[in-house]
This record gives sequence, structure tokens and C-alpha cells, in this order.
Amino acid sequence: MATYDGMLAESIRIQGHGGQEIDGYLARPLGAGPFPSVVLIHHMPGWDEASKEMARKLAFHGFATISPDLHYRERQTLSPGATSDEASAAVREAGGMSDDVVVGDVEGAMRYLRSLPYTNGKVGVIGFCSGVRQVYLLACRIPSIDAAVDCWGGGVTATADQLTPRQPVAPIDLTKDMNCPLLGIFGDEDARPSPADVAATEAELKRLGKNYEFHLYENAGHGFFAVDRPSYRQQAAVEGWERVFDFYDRHLRTGAGAATGAREQAAVPADNA
Repeated sequence: MATYDGMLAESIRIQGHGGQEIDGYLARPLGAGPFPSVVLIHHMPGWDEASKEMARKLAFHGFATISPDLHYRERQTLSPGATSDEASAAVREAGGMSDDVVVGDVEGAMRYLRSLPYTNGKVGVIGFCSGVRQVYLLACRIPSIDAAVDCWGGGVTATADQLTPRQPVAPIDLTKDMNCPLLGIFGDEDARPSPADVAATEAELKRLGKNYEFHLYENAGHGFFAVDRPSYRQQAAVEGWERVFDFYDRHLRTGAGAATGAREQAAVPADNA
């Protein structure tokens, strides 16, 4: 007899930064659990269909997942019905997502997940594109995060002229405070982060003895998980997701540690380029 397979996905409200209620999207496996959980940080295009689809993918694989709307305040300022693109444009014009607000909103999502009777208390974070700047920042500023996943994130390294009042620090400068294992998934044809940016981040993680593992895929650029974009690379995406689930299984289900300072160059056949 096949094992029953089901999930619940719905819009919710969570208490974010400063006690303000914001929108979130919860996707979870059906059943008693206990399940590990994940906070999914959306990309700069916003709290959109793609972010919710990835939340459901994580739930399908056994992780209760919340994607908080980190552009909620800008959306409300415009109008409650503002689109993801409109809210994203307002965030960019304001200098990006506020570091302090992101930290408060994600802490709220983590509290919500840990309050659920079917979760096991362990919470990971995952981010894509600009969301990885936030993931790296969160891994350094929230000690209770159990595992962090960086998918081709730009902005971890930044020069002084790239900082803003909302984002006053380059996350790489906070690496000494990172308390959780970090998985990095990158493409060697990406420009943000470039292979040089990835190497600089890895050098700092290695210098400080942090627990990380990076995987760099050949013939892959930015956003190669996105099935609806020309950037999609099927083999790299499938292998990348497998690494995400394996990483979370080790750190959120069993708690077993990964090797410190692992690095792998993953080759993808040219016909997938």
C-alpha cells in the first residue's frame, strides 16, 4: 500500500519586526510530524508565484516552510493590492530591504514555526538571488538558525559605495558571528555573485573555520533552478536541489554535522548549457 502523500498550503499572518503583522505563505506536509522547518527568503522580484512554488516543493520533501512577505510594508504603502513588481520597485528605490526589518520578520517566522505542534524545533533558512544577502546576514545575526542555504546570492561582498542606510554592512564582514552550517549553490557563469565573489566568501569562511560546503556548477549562470527562464539548467538544478535536501536532512532532521570547508566543482554536460 502506497504511503499517503499530502500537504496544506495557505496564506497566513505572522508577527514580524516591531510586532507588526505581515503576510506569509505556509506550506507543510500533512501528518503529525514532527517535521523540520524552513524560512524561505524570496528574491528581489518579491513574494511571488515562484517563491510560493518553492515553499511547496520544500513541503513535498517534508519541511514545514514559511515564506514571509518581506516587501509587505512597501506594498501597503502603495496599496494593499500592489503587485510584486510594484512592491519590488519601491524596495529598490528605497535602497533595498532593511537589514533590521528582515531580521525581525524572519525571527517572527521562526517563532511561528517553532510554535506549531507538528514541527521538531529545528529551523533552516534558504534564499535565492538577492535573498541570499539576507540569508548570510541572518546566519550571522540570529544564533538560533540551525542551517542556512545560499543559492547564487549576490551582495554578500560589497564595497563601501554599495552600502545604504537600509543595508549599512557587507554581510561578509559579519562572518565571524556565523553560528550555523552554510551550503552554497553557485553557477560558474554567474556575474552576481561572480566566481571571484564566491572565492572571496569561501576564503573568509575558511579563514574563520566555519562549517560550510560550496558547490560550483559549470555551464550554469544566475537563477539556474528557474524552470520558466532561459537560465534553467536541468541537470544542475536537479543535483542542486538534491544537495539542499541532503543538507537539511543532516542538519534539521538528524543534526549530524558536515565537513568543514568542503568545496566541489560540479560539471554539467555541454548539451545542458
